[in-house]
Amino acid sequence: MSLLRDIQNAAVDTNTDVTTLLRKCTILAARLGNDEFKAWVDRELNGYERIEDLPEYRLLHTASYGDFSGPFGSGLKNAPIPPACLPKELRERATKSYLMQAISAYASLINREEKNNAHEEWPADMVVLCGQNIYRNMNCLNAWKMIPYNALAALIDTIKTRVLNFVLEIEEEAPNAGEAPPHQPPLSQERVSQVFNTYITGNVQNVATGSSHFSQGGEFHVLEGDFSTLAGYLRSLGVPDEDVDELKDAIGSDKKIEGKLTLGKRVQGWLAKMIGKAASGTWQVGASAASTALGKALSKYFGLE
Repeated sequence: MSLLRDIQNAAVDTNTDVTTLLRKCTILAARLGNDEFKAWVDRELNGYERIEDLPEYRLLHTASYGDFSGPFGSGLKNAPIPPACLPKELRERATKSYLMQAISAYASLINREEKNNAHEEWPADMVVLCGQNIYRNMNCLNAWKMIPYNALAALIDTIKTRVLNFVLEIEEEAPNAGEAPPHQPPLSQERVSQVFNTYITGNVQNVATGSSHFSQGGEFHVLEGDFSTLAGYLRSLGVPDEDVDELKDAIGSDKKIEGKLTLGKRVQGWLAKMIGKAASGTWQVGASAASTALGKALSKYFGLE
């Protein structure tokens, strides 16, 4: 069997792990003599050293959760952390995960019998800095970003699909490329680079983190203090009218208590409830996507960004 066909079979075989597939690609990269393809395979196998080098499919939009303690033995476990409660300069750290490790690290997480979500712990200094400003009268004990199991599975599938498409295109132009002698590239480097940039590093949407119904793009038209624009945006996400009305009441209640428009306890409770609905599947947006979208919308409404 030719190397190209061997790689194709490995890419579509669910029993072939992604590291074995990429090692076969190492051989192909050497026979093609292409430095771009070789560097990409090497980084996938050994990890990325710089965020700037990460392909966009290794950037995830995530939600943060934490454990909190309060007075008289009160507390919260696994409570969602609204991005709007955090300083603007720290929100990205709480809502994005950069998957820098070798692909084998993520493959091992999805190959376990337990199909659990992964956790990326917050740095201790970030917990200390923000811990008392998330839930009123409570202190954060520890916090983490939740990386959904299905996002890691999608990461593996993305790599396999890109390799498959790349190899199919190479085979169409040079069927014996996998058996090329040393120092005799079967295709021009310019052509291999074109195929590489089309099928390996081409522009695609980031790996989804919660739901195929949620779009990470689009414009954002929530205006500060204008509930009609906030309500319109929430309805565009599929938030039911009764939940929109409940948020309006929560905003009014917090304003009466604080004497000003503010993201108070009632609104935070509403946000936690909505993320819970997303996690249980009663709303058509995944929990991670819900936390990001709703947190950003509330931040704009309350003038926090």
